[in-house]
Amino acid sequence: MRFSGTGLVILAAICWGISGGIADILMNKGWDPIVISFYRGAVGLLCFLLWFILRFKQNLAASPRFYIWSVLAGIGVAGNFTFYFISIQASSVAVAATLMYTAPVFVLLISFLLRIERSTWFKWGCIAGVLMGIILLTGAYNTESISVSFLGAATGLAAGISYALFIFGFKNASSIGKPQTILTIAFVSFCLILFLFTDKQEAAAVATSGDIGWFLLLGLVGAGISFILYLIGIRLTAASTASMVAMVEPVTASLFGVVLLGDHLTTVQILGMVLILVTITVLSVKRSD
Repeated sequence: MRFSGTGLVILAAICWGISGGIADILMNKGWDPIVISFYRGAVGLLCFLLWFILRFKQNLAASPRFYIWSVLAGIGVAGNFTFYFISIQASSVAVAATLMYTAPVFVLLISFLLRIERSTWFKWGCIAGVLMGIILLTGAYNTESISVSFLGAATGLAAGISYALFIFGFKNASSIGKPQTILTIAFVSFCLILFLFTDKQEAAAVATSGDIGWFLLLGLVGAGISFILYLIGIRLTAASTASMVAMVEPVTASLFGVVLLGDHLTTVQILGMVLILVTITVLSVKRSD
């Protein structure tokens, strides 16, 4: 059972990595990142609503805290999807995916501030390692020739912060209610938020465009199927193990971008990416111990 749970989390992470490549294809076709994010969440919401209806009697929850945390999770997902796609547009799939996975660092910083975790030199060393990796990846060490734009780096980090918010929201909500209810509430919030910022004419044009298949595939792979796989998988394995195997996502996204989309990474950028991934993996292992 433990292996099957880990396998489901790996499949979810691979789906998330592929979704970044699909979004890049759509943005190259001229679609706005916010419209792409909206459809990713909306198609996912349809999947979660079906799951919710099938388990309706088990899904009722009355605690106000449950709804608050679920809505915060939805805000986190909205920010994560949108900033991630904008970062892809401004930089590349590989850079955006790696920067998004600085989320564990932000989780640690928030935990320090809220006194959930104790500050140690090891943890601060991990934070320093990730920051060094970001500097190498974005080319910030060379102010005359920065290889990644400020927008690409800033939105990539914002995607990581949003991911951290989703982690906190889901972690607290899951201790009160069912995952299908959490996802339904979270993605209803997600759709309402992004609908306010979405270009309505462009969103309506998606339904009659030749790219509707890409949008549906993005929603199914990047939200509906992947989140269901992840939530079922995490119930069958330890959360620390799930967080480590989820690192498959930036690797998948990077390979998708380099092999299929023609992205190019310099040796220094690859070193920065490796430093970030290794540091976060070591941090996850240490926290598991």
